[in-house]
Amino acid sequence: MRPTAGAHESTAERLRAGAFARTMWVVEGEQTFSSQMSFQSDNRWFPPVEHASPEGLLAVGGDLSSERLLEAYKLGIFPWYSHGQPILWWSPDPRAVLYPARFTISRSLGKSLRNRGYRVTVDTAFEDVIQHCAKPRRKDPQGDTWITGDMIGAYLELHRLGYAHSFETWDGGKLVGGLYGVSLGAAYFGESMFSSARDASKIALAQLVHVARRWGFHFIDCQISSAHIQKLGAELVPRAVFLRELASALDRTGRIGKWRLPGDMGPLSA
Repeated sequence: MRPTAGAHESTAERLRAGAFARTMWVVEGEQTFSSQMSFQSDNRWFPPVEHASPEGLLAVGGDLSSERLLEAYKLGIFPWYSHGQPILWWSPDPRAVLYPARFTISRSLGKSLRNRGYRVTVDTAFEDVIQHCAKPRRKDPQGDTWITGDMIGAYLELHRLGYAHSFETWDGGKLVGGLYGVSLGAAYFGESMFSSARDASKIALAQLVHVARRWGFHFIDCQISSAHIQKLGAELVPRAVFLRELASALDRTGRIGKWRLPGDMGPLSA
């Protein structure tokens, strides 16, 4: 789960200064190339992830077509950039991962699960969730966002195709929290979350974990670590380990199409 704005902004400044000139890979059309290096890759769109910068930046450019995005996720790569920047493709090392069995429910979250009366749904308000996630955070109302109009359109298309899914937290008839991401095989790639009421995004995540356990998902990819996500049980794993676990998850048949909570699934509990 990535913050509204973050490390990619300082990285972009370094790009403009030429700091990564020796390791920059440019994605253009159907080709990936570097004017200073050559590589062998079976993939037509991305270089090997081992060529990423220390910050995890792998390549620049390309597009957000569904085909390219799905290929990126299968390789452990994701897009992350802001308005005015080219598309930046990332594969950080280490990787933040949440294993469903290790999800941590704090005392305050447990209290919210028991007492706040929130209701959680799946895939009923995907566009609303991503639009909320795209808004600047209350702590930085003038801040930029990496969820650009092009990103919104790309993930709406992935949702239409049955690969992107949202979890929504409701207080009565009001949407107060949620998250969205991409699912392939037995992996869920978390993109972003929002909350306008206490613990509302955490409760959406708790429901995702509940479903992931039921369906046998191997992990929830949180991509970039933060103190917030670590408190919920996410941990850092080396990229090589993540890629092995990703390959195993991709061997499983995915759940493509609109998701529904299993009718016999018990309620969320602390």
